Amino acid sequence: MDVNRRALLIAAAAAGSVATVRPALAAGPTPGVTSAIERFAALPATASCLIDAADPKGGWTAGHDSAAVLFIGSAVKTFILAQYLRDVEAGRLSETDQRRIDDAVRSPGSPVFLNLSGTTPARSVLEAMIAHSDNTATDVALAAVGPEKVRALIKEAGLTATRIPHSTRRLFSFLAGAPAGTDLGWSEMQRLATAEPAGPTRPPINDTETMVSSAEELVRWYRRALQPGFFAKPETLVEFKRIQAMADSLALVVPPDTAAYGKGGSIDWKDFHCFCLAGQMVTQQVPVTFCFTINWTGPDESVASVFPVYKAAVADALREAAQALA
Repeated sequence: MDVNRRALLIAAAAAGSVATVRPALAAGPTPGVTSAIERFAALPATASCLIDAADPKGGWTAGHDSAAVLFIGSAVKTFILAQYLRDVEAGRLSETDQRRIDDAVRSPGSPVFLNLSGTTPARSVLEAMIAHSDNTATDVALAAVGPEKVRALIKEAGLTATRIPHSTRRLFSFLAGAPAGTDLGWSEMQRLATAEPAGPTRPPINDTETMVSSAEELVRWYRRALQPGFFAKPETLVEFKRIQAMADSLALVVPPDTAAYGKGGSIDWKDFHCFCLAGQMVTQQVPVTFCFTINWTGPDESVASVFPVYKAAVADALREAAQALA
């Protein structure tokens, strides 16, 4: 969702304690990987992560509480992108279609389209959704394909814990206390940016409008979606990778000069905060798929101290994973 910042992103619900490391094949992670995951697990938050190295010489996985279902924020936007591109290859949509941007679709957390009105190609909408996590772009793309089709894609992928909202604006409306299915509109979104909701609010993790998944499911998703055969046409996979490589969070933690694809997410809602980053990097021609998520409760001031530690822990874990394959 990325309401108050545009960096890394992450989510919460379910606990974890000791980091676990499980060899998948003959080889296993190095002590450096294990130590990095233990440091991540020690963050002052509910933490969940998983690294999966598909090394043909001996693949391995390493993680901490990877089955925990947490709030992941904008990390769900990968599913919207995938369904949009599937509709393009099926001829139902086109990336050159003009999509309207105005107050009817405008949503908080939109660094690209917040103050712009008019039309723009769908390709620019998809890029804004992933590269800058623009929520207006997200709602435009989601409306074009339909939330139920995205949910069907998630089900097809075998992901049972992953959930998306009907739109980011309906999510914000529900969290602010509106009845289920209500979109409070842009004027009320603007008011809520500077004023408290009129009535009781709801937590980001709920049974109606939310963005949740687990590290296991997000790793499973990227391992499948980034392989030939998931899309009907090879060029669709190329486009999916091109846009996912634009996510700004990746450059903060992936080792230099490393190809990577993914999406992060974050939220600050009342005293709830989250960061999440999921995706895949390719090092020594080996796909290393990962997800790192944290959720915590605390004052807004805690974000400034938690985020740098989170970023460092994720960067350490990915660096150690790359070195393990060198």
